[in-house]
Amino acid sequence: MIRLLIVDDSPLMRRLLGGVFTAEGDFEIAFARNGTEALEQLQAFKPHVITLDVNMPEMDGLACLDRIMLERPCPVVMVSSLTEAGASVTLEAFELGAVDFITKPDRAISLEMETLAPRLVETVRAASQARLPSSLRLAERVRLRSGLAQPSSAVAPRRRAPAPPRRRIKAAPAHGIVLIGVSTGGPPALDTVLSRLPADFPWPIVVAQHMPGSFTGPLARRLDKLCALTVVEAALPMPLASGHVYIGKGDADVIVSQRPDGPVVMAAPSLPEHRWHPSVDRLVDSAMQHFAPERLVGVMMTGMGSDGAEAMTRLKQQGGRTIAEAEESAVVWGMPGELVRRGGAQVVAPLEQIADRIMDMVERA
Repeated sequence: MIRLLIVDDSPLMRRLLGGVFTAEGDFEIAFARNGTEALEQLQAFKPHVITLDVNMPEMDGLACLDRIMLERPCPVVMVSSLTEAGASVTLEAFELGAVDFITKPDRAISLEMETLAPRLVETVRAASQARLPSSLRLAERVRLRSGLAQPSSAVAPRRRAPAPPRRRIKAAPAHGIVLIGVSTGGPPALDTVLSRLPADFPWPIVVAQHMPGSFTGPLARRLDKLCALTVVEAALPMPLASGHVYIGKGDADVIVSQRPDGPVVMAAPSLPEHRWHPSVDRLVDSAMQHFAPERLVGVMMTGMGSDGAEAMTRLKQQGGRTIAEAEESAVVWGMPGELVRRGGAQVVAPLEQIADRIMDMVERA
C-alpha cells in the first residue's frame, strides 16, 4: 500500500482527492487541514508521498515543505493554481525539494475532478517512487538534528551553492541544436545543466518540459536569471541563435522549422497522438527534418513515461548523439530509462556530468 498524506484546507478538495485515490485500492490515506497538522502526520503516519496545497492558514505550503525536507524528507507533489503567481510559487517549491505538481480545477471542481483523476493518480503514483537526492539540504538537516538549529515556521532564505568552474568552448556558428526532453523533477535538473554552460555556447538549445502554458514563461524567466545563457519562452516563431535556450510553450508543442532567413523555433498546436506536451518526440522529429543527425544532440532527463524515447532512438540510429540521465540522479527514471532500454542512449551520465558531455559532443561535431 502507498501511504498518501493529503494536505489541503478545503474540505471539498480533501473529500474529492480522497475519493480519487481510495478508488484505486492501493492507497492508504491520511488528511491534514494545514501545515501544522501535516507535520504532526509526518511523524505519526510516515507517508510515502504527500500532496500539499500552497495556500493554507497557520502554516502555508512552502513553509510546510521546508520543514518536511528538513525533518523527514519524502516526495511532495504541490497542488497549484493555473496562474502565473501559482507557477512562481511552484517553481520555488521545486527549489525546496518538491518533485512534481498537480493543478487545481479552476471551474466546477467536482465535475472536472473525474477528467483530471487519471493524471492525478499517475503523477502521485510516480512521485511515490521518486528518489530524493541524499544530499538534499543535508547540512541543514544535520544542524537541526544535532540541536544547532531550530525549526522555523517560515521558509528561511537559502543561498545557492556556487557552480563549479565552467569550461569555455570555442565559439562557432549555430549550425546545430541541442534538444532536451524533461518532465517530473525537470526545473531543478534544467537549473543544474544549463547553469554549467557558458554564455558563448555555440549551439541553440530547445527544451520540451512537460508543463502547463502558465508555467513555462515563469520557468524561462527564472532560468534566465540563474544562467549565463539567454533563456526565453518560445511562444512565437524565433530565430535559433547560439547562446540561447528556448523553453517550449506549455499546453502546445515546440517544433523546429525553416524560414527563408534561417531555422526558427516555434510553438505549434498540440497533436492528440502525443500524450504529453510539449512533446519531446515531436520536437526531435521536427529538428531531424531540417538538420543532419550529426548536427543534433538529444538529451533525455528525469521524467515519467516514455515521451521522446522513440524519436531519440531514431536520432542515434541515424548518426546523431544522445545522452540519457543516469538512474542514480534522476528523480524519476522513466523517460531516460526507456531511452536506455531501447538502445537509444549513446551516453548515460549522472545529472552533474551532463553539461560537460554536451560540450564534448558539440566540440566534436
